[in-house]
Amino acid sequence: MPAHNPFKAALAGRHPQIGLWLSMAAPYLAEAAATCGYDWLLIDGEHAPNDVRSTLAALQSVAAHASQPVVRVVEGSTALIKQMLDIGATTLLVPMVDTAEQARGIVAATRYPPLGIRGVGSAVGRASQWSARTDYLNIADDEVCLLVQAETTTALANLGAICAVDGVHGVFIGPADLAASMGHRGNPGHPEVQAAIEGAMRTIIASGKAAGTLTSDPTLAQRYLDLGCTFVAVGVDVLMFANAARRLRAHFGGSGPKAPPGGAAAAY
Repeated sequence: MPAHNPFKAALAGRHPQIGLWLSMAAPYLAEAAATCGYDWLLIDGEHAPNDVRSTLAALQSVAAHASQPVVRVVEGSTALIKQMLDIGATTLLVPMVDTAEQARGIVAATRYPPLGIRGVGSAVGRASQWSARTDYLNIADDEVCLLVQAETTTALANLGAICAVDGVHGVFIGPADLAASMGHRGNPGHPEVQAAIEGAMRTIIASGKAAGTLTSDPTLAQRYLDLGCTFVAVGVDVLMFANAARRLRAHFGGSGPKAPPGGAAAAY
């Protein structure tokens, strides 16, 4: 069968994709989220307590639904990327990519020899349907969609070179770490940070690669989409739950914690 990654195809066609962040590390909730109509769901392995097994469970939970899973690894090591691809992740988001050299190394980890260094063991993996996909080794490289995160001033200085790396299909701007890198930790809404984010998005889009980010501010999300961003996450599951639970408790009085403003998840 041909390589199949609907999310990758949507990005290539510049069709805006609205996403939801899955930080609860609960496959039951991941399945519930997959029924809500989001184009993509981010299974977070960087700041949420997901490991290989829980990521696998989340992938299995959403597989029957139209929402496309994107797996964020904790870091871009060759061994970890191999594991995620073998359990069936086809779209990866790799944080803290500062240079084109780093990006090229990550690309190599997603490709089989002779184009890369991914270890060949898919015969026993979910990715090949345990060898039922007999042509998997021939199509696997094309099936992968690789997104990298630019979230420091160093990354922004190298953004053009990162975008030029073959095998990088999109660049995600991480607002929280970028704000910290710029001296505005905890304030991604600072005008200097927002100007840097929008400038970076224009650079990514002009390169022909997909641009993306996360914000729980609907107005800001629409602003990014209007700029030409292709993949934008508009909320985080655990924050949506916590804020709704706080509002419900506050309705009955008491001095419990108040829900933060709607844009709080922008700093995630």
